[in-house]
Amino acid sequence: MTALRPERESDTSYGQQSYGAPGAFEDWSGTGAYEAAARQPYAPGPGPRPHVPEPEPYAAPYQPAAEEGYRPPPVIDEETVALRIPDPPPGAGESAAGSRAASAVRRDGPSPGGRAARRKAAKGRHGRHGGAAEASPRGQVPARAASGAPLSRVEARRQARARKPGAAVMASRAIGEVFITTGVLMLLFVTYQLWWTNVQAHAQAGKEASSLQNDWANGKRNPGAFEPGQGFAILHIPKLDVVVPIAEGTSSKGVLDRGMVGHYAEGALKTAMPGDKTGNFGLAGHRNTHGEPFRYINRLSPGDPIVVETQDEYFVYKMASILPVTPPSNTSVLNPVPAGSGFTEPGRYITLTTCTPEFTSKYRMIVWGKMVEERPRSKGKPDALVS
Repeated sequence: MTALRPERESDTSYGQQSYGAPGAFEDWSGTGAYEAAARQPYAPGPGPRPHVPEPEPYAAPYQPAAEEGYRPPPVIDEETVALRIPDPPPGAGESAAGSRAASAVRRDGPSPGGRAARRKAAKGRHGRHGGAAEASPRGQVPARAASGAPLSRVEARRQARARKPGAAVMASRAIGEVFITTGVLMLLFVTYQLWWTNVQAHAQAGKEASSLQNDWANGKRNPGAFEPGQGFAILHIPKLDVVVPIAEGTSSKGVLDRGMVGHYAEGALKTAMPGDKTGNFGLAGHRNTHGEPFRYINRLSPGDPIVVETQDEYFVYKMASILPVTPPSNTSVLNPVPAGSGFTEPGRYITLTTCTPEFTSKYRMIVWGKMVEERPRSKGKPDALVS
């Protein structure tokens, strides 16, 4: 029988320990026994060679799950002796994602829609004590309404007041409407004056000329004395393509505004008739609007024919001179021997008067002519009208 060998029971060179000691099994089965055996040189002795367990694969020590602000220490690479970041243990990614989400929630605040979110947003807009609400541009949906959260009654009233235009805006709108209306009315008035009055006057003058020619063709005799506004002759200016009736008087409404030219036949301004042996046959007409028969008389040149057609005769005048500008009070241009015309002795003259400059009545323009032919209607039209 082999005697007991107490020195071997206490000897740990072979990796043997008492199983009763605390941690004996763990030290034997773990890496500690292997390392201890590797450090002790093998000393052969009596008996069989002790068994040394094979080392298990190296496992990284346990690391706690990643928490907010936790950063694992760098690990030395055994091969390259460089720093490297160890792979996170299982479940660490999910914990880190949760930490990042929690950080984002704390940074950005709670998601809109809850009671706490609405209270916080209201404090941010109105201040701690409920200041004025932020006015949204008109026609733009507020941020709270766009997010789907319902508006409180106070906020709805504030937004309604913000959208309501103020007194200055209302006043500017009223002034703008007045200007627009005034501009439209002025445009209509100008259109009426420059276009529609000519349309009406041409129609009335044409009707009067046709009536005169029909009466002459039918042999209806005029008494020789005419009522104010009554037509009795037709004026022809071939160069300007003017054919317009001549009526008694120079009334605006009764004669001139109807597109006719008027004969000066009243008071101190009464002038001779074309059939008189001497005298000055004075006529007035509009230069602009209401038919504007004298608009281009400034284009007449000396020698241009001016023909007056009556029931029995044609009176042919030759343009002699022009006075471009004179005051309306200069009535001497209608004298039997007109002043400023260049005529020096009595004769049979014609005077055409109109306003100048165009579209004003500040001054008068005067054109004079001298009769060169008196031709009965029975002999036909004069050469000035034929050619």
